[in-house]
Amino acid sequence: MEQKRILVVDDERDLCDILLFNLHAAGYQAEAAYSAEEALGMIPNGYDLLLLDVMMPGMSGFELARRLKEDDQTRHIPIIFLTAKDTEDDTLKGFSLGADDYVTKPFSIREVTARVKAVLGRSLPHPHSPNQAYPLSLQQKEGLAYEGLVVNAANKTVCLDGNPIALTRTEYELLILFLGHRGQVFNRQELLNSVWPKNVVVTERTVDVNIARLRKKLDRYAACLVSRTGFGYSFEEIRGHEK
Repeated sequence: MEQKRILVVDDERDLCDILLFNLHAAGYQAEAAYSAEEALGMIPNGYDLLLLDVMMPGMSGFELARRLKEDDQTRHIPIIFLTAKDTEDDTLKGFSLGADDYVTKPFSIREVTARVKAVLGRSLPHPHSPNQAYPLSLQQKEGLAYEGLVVNAANKTVCLDGNPIALTRTEYELLILFLGHRGQVFNRQELLNSVWPKNVVVTERTVDVNIARLRKKLDRYAACLVSRTGFGYSFEEIRGHEK
């Protein structure tokens, strides 16, 4: 199996050395960049995951993540933030920028390698993927569309009125779950169990952040993703919404 390539971006060289040593021991190819600016020059070489510090001289990790997620060539790269910024607002900002995980310093190396394994494993079927936790019938799979919102399950793309929209893996899996079970209300814990791997520690608030991002990208279909106060979320066929 081809080794996964990981880029560690942190201005603390000693920490980078420790992370590189342990990532190599875990079977990954790993390199380090000691600033966000240096990382920008290395990203085009192709990495499977970034371990990204937030507070660095010059460009911050948040700004680097924003730039990567705005670029079609790099938006697919998973990001795990490693940072001492541990307030709820900081965590939510990280997830709102498209982070796949957020680990606060100080952390154990075993925890980081476990998070790396979990995030990289999301590209493979896992026991809590929507199609397994809430199986879709053949008819449901063929009907993953609502008016101009169409999912192509074969090539994992989503189009809105014929134009492709860029979704993260989490947003894509949430949309499949909702479209495949229209009208069904899912509470936050059910969504966490269905979309996020069970070995990834995230809070229920993470669901709200991802739902908000998905709504924004659904444009005129955002109103179909309905909040049921005290119960959860569902996808409703709302007739007569603005087109």
